[in-house]
Amino acid sequence: MDFGTSIITKIGGVNITQTMMNTWIIIIFLTILALIIRAKINKFTDVPTTKLQNIVELIIETMENFTIQNMGEKYKYFGNWFFGVFCFILVSNYIGLLSFRSPTADLGTTLALSLATFTIIHFMGIKVNGGGYFKGYIEPMPLLLPLNIIGEIATPISLSLRLFGNILGGTIIMGLINSSLQKGHILLQVVGFGAVTPVLHAYFDVFAGFLQTFIFVILSMTFIKDKIGD
Repeated sequence: MDFGTSIITKIGGVNITQTMMNTWIIIIFLTILALIIRAKINKFTDVPTTKLQNIVELIIETMENFTIQNMGEKYKYFGNWFFGVFCFILVSNYIGLLSFRSPTADLGTTLALSLATFTIIHFMGIKVNGGGYFKGYIEPMPLLLPLNIIGEIATPISLSLRLFGNILGGTIIMGLINSSLQKGHILLQVVGFGAVTPVLHAYFDVFAGFLQTFIFVILSMTFIKDKIGD
């Protein structure tokens, strides 16, 4: 079974996989979109006069309020980071609608995103709490140090596996159904399974894609907030 690691080509001895190629496509797409919007921002007015300005301001305000709600006014600047993460994961999940392999169906992608969160968690913990941050690892008693370390390591693992498992699961299910329909599986045809395929796409590709993006972002915010306190 293909898990998104199929080699497409080699460049300078480096294997280029489906996941890498689709990730580059998403990054290029988001970069171009951002540059276009950035160019149009210069024409924005104090009072919105275009639909684009209304949409952009609505998205920014929503993300900022969401960040403040979960992390506090002091750390609202994290909204910039999490907006980028949200866009990347969401587009990665939705790219499957265009028959591309979702990069988030590859553990390498979700683990990289989780390790970024893991780095921010501990960077902010040290920045805010100083040397006292490490004291928390031997509380309430030094004997719990190994368990506390294991608990911290479990954070990026659980984050990555949750996103990876849900997206890959939906990809496999839809792949099996589409393959069976294309091969004319008589049982699926008898029960009219082809008629409900769009409904399954709506759930696995659209609803679940958005839900898993939201869960990843809000859990990341929660983990960071737990380390930095109020």
